[in-house]
Amino acid sequence: MKIHIRGLPMMWASLLILSMIVLNTVPMTCGDEHNELKWSRAAAEEAEAVASIKCSGHGRASLDGLPIEGKPACQCNSCYSGDDCSVLLPNCAVDSGSAMVVSGWHRMGYSYEDGSYISRELEKVIRRLHEVVGNANTKGKYILFGAGSTQLLNAAIVGLSLKPPQNYTGNHSFSPANVVASIPFYQVYKQQTDIYNSLSFKWKGDASLWKNNSDSTENFIEFVTSPNNPDGRIMEPVLKGSSVKTIYDYAYYWPHYTGISTPVDTELMIFTISKLTGHAGSRFGWAFVKDRALYERMENYLDVNSIGSSHDTQLRALVLLKSVLKDKARGLFEFGHAYGWLKCERKEDGDCPAVLRAAGVMGRNGSVFHASNKYVRLSLIRSQDDFDLLLRKIDALVSQE
Repeated sequence: MKIHIRGLPMMWASLLILSMIVLNTVPMTCGDEHNELKWSRAAAEEAEAVASIKCSGHGRASLDGLPIEGKPACQCNSCYSGDDCSVLLPNCAVDSGSAMVVSGWHRMGYSYEDGSYISRELEKVIRRLHEVVGNANTKGKYILFGAGSTQLLNAAIVGLSLKPPQNYTGNHSFSPANVVASIPFYQVYKQQTDIYNSLSFKWKGDASLWKNNSDSTENFIEFVTSPNNPDGRIMEPVLKGSSVKTIYDYAYYWPHYTGISTPVDTELMIFTISKLTGHAGSRFGWAFVKDRALYERMENYLDVNSIGSSHDTQLRALVLLKSVLKDKARGLFEFGHAYGWLKCERKEDGDCPAVLRAAGVMGRNGSVFHASNKYVRLSLIRSQDDFDLLLRKIDALVSQE
């Protein structure tokens, strides 16, 4: 079995960011020593009790996990089982796929004090983080928040594409924008463009197929992911010209995924907390936009689509990013990679995912990224247990040759 892995790290660092915030916002009469914040103390004690549950280093308990006999139980990492996650399951296929106490009345309205949907304190922390890391120039740019980068990606397409004329019926006087990306690419670009089925934009596939397009009347929107998902390459736009607009997805442009040689400074830059701290479930992303008109079109889309970003999510992001900044991200930004882009080199191994499944390794087919199934993407941003098991199974597979 001959294989090649792009992006397999020399070291693996896992980080669990834990931070505590107690919101002291209960209306109180000044000097009323009897009006104590009992709810915050009880919530903190509950969170600490769950955090103290021992799971043998192979799992963790959480307040919202499935309870056993009315008490929070350990949620074990892949291939581990038992009440305390101490049992390693034999022949298991490894899938390479900060406490907060918040008052119930925390920001119940839609907007903040300034009438916007954005926490200005969080904005300051995000801009400061990019300055400290040196990965993006945010000066002179507007900022937008979204539900992960996913919502912002579509907001960008909507903002960059032209609206069809009123009562448009499909005549040739109007052409939708052609949305493209370079293979292999993040599949959500195509999925999201297709599912909206808009008159303003259509998915047109591989950007390289349009490189020599001579029809300057057509408009293009190109996704550029750098570093790229799934293969980790630093990418540049394929298409050039006045009719081409570019959306830069910098989800992985952080020091723990790639070397940062210079801050990026493009017209439209999108980031997400999921690849920064690993909190994918919080669904929080942000975009920097240089052009005011584009910013306003994207903002209008976000306002109509979701009436801003969740205040609870923004609060959690604020706590997390403050924690990252507290020690200037030491420990978090140890160099690694998000994914391994594996290729089966033998001619008979045309179905690389099947070869790996037989060896107990699960990954994403190359076809998901519109590449050949000679390739498989392995997720490396999981627990240390998952990574150790992945290495064992890859070693076992290679040793069969």
